[in-house]
Amino acid sequence: MSPCTRAATAVCAALALTATLSGCGLITAETPPNTLTVTDYYTAEPGNTALTKILRSCGHRVGVTVEREVMPRAQLVPKLLRDGAAKSLPDLVLSDNPDLPKLASTGALLPLEGRVRTDGFYDSVLKAGTYQNKLYGVAPGVNGLALFYDKAVFEKAGLEPPTTWKELRETAAKLTVGHRYGLALSAVATEEGTWSYEPFFWGAGADLGQLDSARSRSALTYWTSLFRDGSVSTSALNWQQSDVAEQFIGRHAAMMINGSWQLASLGAQKGLDYGVVPLPTRRSGGAPVTPLGGETWAVPKGDKQDRALKVLNCVLSRDHMLQWAQLRADIPADPAVAQRLVKKQPELAPFVASAPTARSRTAELGTAYPTVSEALRTALQQAVTGQLSPAKALADAQRQAQSADH
Repeated sequence: MSPCTRAATAVCAALALTATLSGCGLITAETPPNTLTVTDYYTAEPGNTALTKILRSCGHRVGVTVEREVMPRAQLVPKLLRDGAAKSLPDLVLSDNPDLPKLASTGALLPLEGRVRTDGFYDSVLKAGTYQNKLYGVAPGVNGLALFYDKAVFEKAGLEPPTTWKELRETAAKLTVGHRYGLALSAVATEEGTWSYEPFFWGAGADLGQLDSARSRSALTYWTSLFRDGSVSTSALNWQQSDVAEQFIGRHAAMMINGSWQLASLGAQKGLDYGVVPLPTRRSGGAPVTPLGGETWAVPKGDKQDRALKVLNCVLSRDHMLQWAQLRADIPADPAVAQRLVKKQPELAPFVASAPTARSRTAELGTAYPTVSEALRTALQQAVTGQLSPAKALADAQRQAQSADH
């Protein structure tokens, strides 16, 4: 990283930019012809350093300089939407996959079908990058949810990890003792809460286009029963996934629903012997339907799109995909690379097993998803706190989603 001058540093800070691969990170509309600009929100490690290394390597291979503009996640999408409408996007964009439809709707993105390597990729990964039947985004790696459990607690209780919803409820109740809850999860009124609930929603066969269906009511009734039993703390209504991990690490929960990105922090804890299994399903032998997490790369239309495509194809190469997945505990988009990863990191096997049936959150609704997600998580909060019955909360959520749609 080249040091910035004092004045430039002040400007960098004001714009919430991190250091880039070239210069101090001030990306302007007039970049040199041989320079590609990238915008993303990987401010935290190890993603920040990992992405820098991969882009530097790919830029060198293609023969271009790559500059990164990094900003907080909350600022990224509004800025990209403004830039997209003005047709002034950077040369490459990395955004959360639910945001891809909104960016593609501006008409500023280049369709990627046939332009980047996607042969053999998980179908769920490609759906997450699709808008109006065209592929606009590709993820090198994705993530999902699984059930973590404290092996010592289970051994002492003579229990096996649950595989069905019935077993999950019964096991959570048995392991709720004193200051320890049987299960920890995120039910916060943000996308993290919706994300944690969706395996139960989809697992019941519910559809995001009909939030008040009988199957949706069944899922929410089950979800609230975990709180009603006392097996999940009502504090979960305020917990982000990082908070859930802290509860599990602190031995305040015998099980937790969380993502593969927690493996690094859990592995660093001395004396914590834990296991990971796929999420329980409604019926024995079923396949979990977890929401597909992760970021998608997109290439805006422009004079440098061909060189941007070459860099992206390099990023999506099998070696770089494996490198990224190892550093991020992601599941590679290519199943062949995923199997290589499991040999190196067996603890990721439950997440890899769930990848074929994982579901894109925007596949059903496209740009309407954020509104429906907000309505659904509001219903979760209302039902868990007892403000409304599951049926009434979901009826209100459906009306809210429909009114916003019109």
